[in-house]
Order: sequence, then structure tokens, then C-alpha cells
Amino acid sequence: MSARPLRILACGDVEGKLNVLFNRVRSIQKKSGDFDLLLCVGNFFGTTAEAESEWADYKSGAKKAPMQTCILGANSQETTKYFPTSDGCELAENITYLGRKGIFTGVSGLQIVYLSGTEAQNDPAPAYCFTSSDVITLKTSLTASSSFKGVDILLTSQWPKGVWRYGNSLEDIDTKSCGSIAIADLASTLKPRYHFAALEGANYERLPYRNHVVLQENAQHVTRFIALANISNFSKKKYLYAFNIMPISSMDPTELVKQPQDVTESPYKKMTKEFQKGKLGEPAPEDAQFFFDLGKREGKKRSSGEGGPPSHQSKQPRKPPKPTSPCWFCLASPEVEKHLIISIGTHVVPVPAQCCTTDEIKEAYIVQAEEQQMELLEIPEHSDLKQIIQPGLAYFYVELDSGEKLFHRIKKQFPLQFGREVLASEAVLNIPDKANWRECKYSREDEEGFAKTFRVGFQPYDFSLLD
Repeated sequence: MSARPLRILACGDVEGKLNVLFNRVRSIQKKSGDFDLLLCVGNFFGTTAEAESEWADYKSGAKKAPMQTCILGANSQETTKYFPTSDGCELAENITYLGRKGIFTGVSGLQIVYLSGTEAQNDPAPAYCFTSSDVITLKTSLTASSSFKGVDILLTSQWPKGVWRYGNSLEDIDTKSCGSIAIADLASTLKPRYHFAALEGANYERLPYRNHVVLQENAQHVTRFIALANISNFSKKKYLYAFNIMPISSMDPTELVKQPQDVTESPYKKMTKEFQKGKLGEPAPEDAQFFFDLGKREGKKRSSGEGGPPSHQSKQPRKPPKPTSPCWFCLASPEVEKHLIISIGTHVVPVPAQCCTTDEIKEAYIVQAEEQQMELLEIPEHSDLKQIIQPGLAYFYVELDSGEKLFHRIKKQFPLQFGREVLASEAVLNIPDKANWRECKYSREDEEGFAKTFRVGFQPYDFSLLD
């Protein structure tokens, strides 16, 4: 029997308004059919006398939740009284407290990871807070297997820090105080397909983001982060989210890793490194990438007494190095792909790009450099480049059509595809899938067809044909 997609509802802060929530759920089910599960993040219980009275009806059995409901733990001292244990338990019929942290796996194979509370700011941590140790334990228990691919759903009450980076605009949220670095690290490691959070009184459905580095890693599924508002908001902000999901374990791998058109880069790389440095007391590991490695060239510096070359070094002028392989671009080479040539001329006519502004291209370089832990310096206007760079050293250099110049001193490692990734990014050409040159391959027949079509269309503008 093949697995079927599960129909799930997710809810933001209930704040003790159980009747409002469950009446709304009944209305939705009457109109759209039954759902399999209701997941609640944020503050499920309230602190008012009215909220306590409503809960008493459900706890006694006088009222019953219309479907299986899973909730997270307390986010304040006032509501800890509703949770008799940290291990999770059934609080009332159809209402289950998942626990402090852990993973819930249903009979369908759906995996839900949960982390209750807010990040602890003091030691010892209050009962309603989680610590960095909780996050590390949770990550280790889930990623120990080499076959780990990610989880279906991640539930946290607190937002992950920096989730808005590279995403759609965020309104009415103080980004300086919002979010947890530890949760950002957890989300980055666990790669949930859906991540729900609350507590900020806002509805924010972020653009989906990648869980792999283009060109350097195999494609993986995307993550959708969804923050939900509180039920009692007066602005009619969305507090319920309905979706269908097939468990990872039952999905075709090709379908699983399909990338939507609006996918962005992961927002968490910087947050993850901050967590690993700040919480673990050691620097974050380098991302697995392809690099230029210039470490051997730097070597030891000569002392002031070593004016001449080392005794083993030949004083004869070096011969030009022989090419290590045939040139792909020389027209005289038998290896060149001549069927792709449209026209051959003796002059170059530069055409300014119209896809975006110079400022956008510059910003794309700077943002990508920050992701790679690099610093692109701006060369002062009217400065002579020769006065700034040192001969014999390696640099990455960008010259924009505005006349601005950016450069980065390559000391040891440098990502080979940095320039390509910038140009292919959403901010510039908006073809992020083409950052990997392997994704740009076509058959010989397709290439010949493209070249022929372009050649015909280009003829009226081909200056090489002019007398």
C-alpha cells in the first residue's frame, strides 16, 4: 500500500483561547475535510482567569479537541504549572505535550523534531528555557546516521536568528532582538522541510531556501520557514496554516530535491558559525569547498641577511611553462567547439548589461564575499592599482562599469567559482542553477540548433559583415 500525503494544520500562539481555536478547526474540517494532525507552537496556555477556566473544561473531559493536537512546552514561568513533566505526556484527550526536546515519528514515517521554550540567557537555565547543550544533544542524536537526509517538520516557539536574510521583506519586527542563534544552527543542521515558530505576533512565510551549496554539494530539498501570529491579534494576521506533506522516507528522491523558482540561499551560514564559536568555544569548521590553495607559495620569510636566492635555486631564466592540456578556446586548437561560433571579427564592441544596476552587482559581490568569510576592499577613486597591490601576490579583482574597483587579497584558500556564483545569483542574472557549470550542458544537436537560431537573428547586428 503506497503512502499518502498527510493533511496537517499548524497554529501560532493560542494563549489559552482554546474554544476559539477548536471552533475554527471544526469549521475548516467541515469545509475541507478531516486533517491528520494539529501542531501548535508558541504559547498554548494563557495566564488569565478566563484561559484557566477554558482549560479546566478540556482537562476534565467536559470538552474535547476535535483532532489530535500536539503542543510545545512553556515559554514563561507563569505557564510551567500546566506541564507536569519535561518528557512529554497527554494533558487531555487529543491534546499531547510533546516534551522539552526530541523527535516524534508517526506510523506514516513522518518525522517531527521539537524544541520547547526560549533560549536561556542565564545559568542555571529556568525550566521554560533550552540551552546550547539541548541543541547539541538534539543534533547529535539525529545526525549520527550517515543516511540522515533531513527531517520533515521542525517545531520551535522562538524564531531562528537571521531567517529573514536573503528572504522576502519583514515588517514590524525588531531584527536585533528577534530570534535565537542556537535555533538557526539547529535548523541549518537538521534541514527541515517545514519549520514553524511563533511568539512574535507576526505572520511571516519566508521564501524557500536551499539546504545545499550550489556547485559544491548534491542538490537537497528546500526548507520553508513559516512564523504564525497569535489567535488574539486584531489585524487579522494569519495564525493557522494548512498543508499536505509526504514523509521524506516515502518520497521519490528526484521529486524531493526539486527546487522552486523562488528559492534563495540559506540564511544561516553566518549564524551557525557564531553559534559554534560562541557556544562550543572553538572555531567553526570550514565549509567543504573547492579552493585555490596558495599556502605553499607563502613559505618562510627571508631574514635581512638572505639577500640572494637559495643555493639550490637555478639562476638561469625560467622557461615558459608548457600547457598541461589542449586549449579549449584557441581557434587553432582541434579541441575548440567550433559549432558554437556565431561570428568572428577583429574588433570588440562592449554592450552594457541591462539586467541590473552597478550598485546591485556590487552588493551581490559583497554579500557573497561575506558568506565566504572574505573581505572585498574598495580601491579609492583615482588610485593607481600598482600602488596598492604587491607584485607576486594573488588577488581577486572586480572592475565595475561605474569605474569602481574591488579586490581581495588571496592568502591561502579561495573558492574557484566565486565570480560565477555572484553573476548567476538572484541579485544579478537570476539564474542560480547555472552557478554550477555542470548544469549548463546540452547535447551537440541542441547546441548546433541554438547556434543556428542565434546566428540568423544576429546577422542584422553583425559588424563583422559590414563593408
